[in-house]
Amino acid sequence: QVQVVESGGGLVQAGGSLRLSCTASGSIFSIDRMSWYRQAPGKQREFLATVARPGSVDYTTDYSNSVEGRFTVSRDNAKNTVYLQMNSLKPEDTGVYYCNVLLTTRQGLNRHYWGQGTQVTVSS
Repeated sequence: QVQVVESGGGLVQAGGSLRLSCTASGSIFSIDRMSWYRQAPGKQREFLATVARPGSVDYTTDYSNSVEGRFTVSRDNAKNTVYLQMNSLKPEDTGVYYCNVLLTTRQGLNRHYWGQGTQVTVSS
């Protein structure tokens, strides 16, 4: 069994910063990719940022155009944790932020897991 839990959301003024965290725990053999998504009210869930496993041939970070230059994704492999540092926040960044983890369980199952989401509200 695997759990994915986000934290760090809240209310912030425009121009401010927040740091989100997401930790995967349970029956995990290895974690491949960790990503962040956002779902704004009345909109579809959208990709924000992703980071591959350190040491892998494709160890890179990638961002959507809407957050590149303002958000930074990083991970702590020892803690099975991914972070999203969000700076220069705008009201349009408001939404529920979800973590997605692609991992292999100890039972050999390779699949994506989602967290329950954390709310970010940016006031103007």
